[in-house]
Amino acid sequence: MADTYNGLSLNSDFETQVRAATVFAAHESSMFLGGQVIPVVNAPNGLVKIPVVSGGTAWTLSTEAASSAADVDVAAVTTSGSVDIVCDLIAARTVVRDLGAIDANEIGRQLGNKVSGAFDATVATAMASLTAHSEDVATTIDLDDIYEAIGLIRGTGEMGPLFGFVSANKYSQLMNAIGSTAFAGGDWQGAALQSGNLGSIAGVQFFVTSYLTSACAIFGQDAMRIAMQKNVDVEVARRAEAVGNDIVANLHAKVAVVDANRGRYINLAS
Repeated sequence: MADTYNGLSLNSDFETQVRAATVFAAHESSMFLGGQVIPVVNAPNGLVKIPVVSGGTAWTLSTEAASSAADVDVAAVTTSGSVDIVCDLIAARTVVRDLGAIDANEIGRQLGNKVSGAFDATVATAMASLTAHSEDVATTIDLDDIYEAIGLIRGTGEMGPLFGFVSANKYSQLMNAIGSTAFAGGDWQGAALQSGNLGSIAGVQFFVTSYLTSACAIFGQDAMRIAMQKNVDVEVARRAEAVGNDIVANLHAKVAVVDANRGRYINLAS
């Protein structure tokens, strides 16, 4: 947009433009903020409790009971505690002076990328809390490790969609193992997921990420949750000492593992 190249003091629409660019860039460059891979739970006060539930039994009625008024037996659903997620505050700041040739889109893109990058790094750290894979002593990732990890996850009863993330330094190993079967993702994916998509292995969609180091994580959607108090936003405040304005992008969110058995973490040597 040509009209974005203006001095900040001369452009009353600068705040609106930089906010739109920041939010767009953050969601396009993040693999997780959109909630396609890890569900997002609203946390208006910055804290959310995710109950860990179990129990319950289904009954098969093959014959009429002695009494036609007999009810199905009650099987209580129990909880084994909860996972408390307290939202983090992630922020990126810059100062824009009252000079010309200021591109609101570029400033927003840089701030959005920094905020989403910091958040995605916390997700990668949380992945290490998934159940450790028993075959995590090798330096090379192979399909046997992946198949075994998938089988163990399915064995827990997790039959929903699974997602896999492999570190950038192990990307070539996995691509050599699966050949040239990689394909672009569907329309449900944001730009980051589309560009990081490396293919489907045994029904698991795999992505490459720079935030994992010598590792691979495979998990279902119920393995983790993102608590969201406030999504990506921007605040602008006048800073007279700098003859300009403070531009601060912020995000109030946190990710945590809820059920470690619904995922596997393969830690590899460098």
